[in-house]
Amino acid sequence: MSPLDEVIAANGAYTRPLYTVITVLYHGWIPFDELVRRSAAPRRSVEELLDALGDDLDRDGDRVQLRRDSTGYAKYLVRRLADPFGRLLESHDEDYATLARLIDDVPPPLAALDHVQATPETVLRRGLWLDTHFDLARTRLLFLGDHDLTSFAIRELHPWPAGITVVDVDDRLLAYIDEHSGGSITTLHADLRFGLPRSVTGQADLVFSDPPYTPEGMGLFASRAVQALAEPVLGRIVLAYGYSARHPELGRQVQRELLSLGLTFEAILPEFNRYYGAQAIGSAADLYVCQPTAQARKAGKRGTGIYTHGPQSVETGGTPASLLNRLSELADGARPRGADWSSPITSRTPVALDLTADPGPWLLRALLAVNAPRVALLVPNSHPDLADAAAQEALARLVDAKYRLRYLRSTPDNTHAVVVAEAAAAPSAAGTVLAKAHGKLGNVWREALIEASGGTLTKNEARERIGDHPDLAHRLIDLPRHRVATLLAALAR
Repeated sequence: MSPLDEVIAANGAYTRPLYTVITVLYHGWIPFDELVRRSAAPRRSVEELLDALGDDLDRDGDRVQLRRDSTGYAKYLVRRLADPFGRLLESHDEDYATLARLIDDVPPPLAALDHVQATPETVLRRGLWLDTHFDLARTRLLFLGDHDLTSFAIRELHPWPAGITVVDVDDRLLAYIDEHSGGSITTLHADLRFGLPRSVTGQADLVFSDPPYTPEGMGLFASRAVQALAEPVLGRIVLAYGYSARHPELGRQVQRELLSLGLTFEAILPEFNRYYGAQAIGSAADLYVCQPTAQARKAGKRGTGIYTHGPQSVETGGTPASLLNRLSELADGARPRGADWSSPITSRTPVALDLTADPGPWLLRALLAVNAPRVALLVPNSHPDLADAAAQEALARLVDAKYRLRYLRSTPDNTHAVVVAEAAAAPSAAGTVLAKAHGKLGNVWREALIEASGGTLTKNEARERIGDHPDLAHRLIDLPRHRVATLLAALAR
């Protein structure tokens, strides 16, 4: 048996990805990354196959091909598999071009959030699949995370859907979607570990998500999807998930997690999604179509370790006691709490919060959630809100009606910092809104104006001053950061 046949035999019955590698190499030069993506074979499997080709393989930097004089490979070549979306994709050239431009300019992926960018073709394919399987004119569609901009594919293909909402932890992405959607896509902020925005809970008919590919991450996002559905049994949850064929146990763990939530697998479309990256799983992922059963359950709060990389990865340990002790000292001996803004934190004494795993947005949300005379918050020294004087000033200005901030860099050690927030002395309407971040904004804003007027304004007069603001049905804690700033500016006026 030749080295090539040994590699192929080691992969068992499912050899099509390796045959695809040989077929693509047979037709000429191709970058290695594109070879993985085209074949959907795990990177390691592709590397083993290339090694087995020996002298029949030409290399030029990261490009590879079969030598032009190579023989004996005809039996490995495969025809192009039938693609039910092939002609549909070809008939949407303009939509593809629009999506490609939008994806090119999307904020860079964050490894700490397991971002891996889907290709424009994948995003268009998702949109076409959703549009051909669901009545989007009557379906309220919720995206739990959407760095891939699949929401824009729906907008391009179906100009009048019943409603598109994107919930994401990345404020950069939410600002980008707001800027380019013209208000046709509703955006809200949430870290799903701490709950869904109240205004989307029990409101969706269909939920789409490409979650972190850990059992913890998939389980969390799927349980929040159940929570978001208006009628779970009548709704559907569509998830992207991939694992390496070399490690099927990882796939079993995730599928078991989904089954334990009371979900059935209505369909699994293999290798539906392609990515720029994620080569360990062949730069590909399946599409899971799940229907909740009557026993589908909604999970409560979960631990912060749901990702595969960074300070929020599954393997990450706790914060060292020495750091927490110093944090406690800066909060007059208060016992440090973990990150959580699912409900208000009100205290007459100082509060200490451990935000060492903060990917960026937690610091602002914690300042909105806590009402205390002093708050000490432990964050990474590299936190984006502490990156430079301009970033520090921007955060301070955003919350100055509620807190005065001090930044203690390299405290307690050279990789951490402590932000100390002292309650603002002078009450104001903006301060009232900031202090009631978990209340429905329309009600809170109205009450703040009445309170600031000393009771001279009536409810109707306060409503008239507020006007028809688009975020009145939401909570301040759920708004993207840029809209928090815009709202506070409007309140000041």
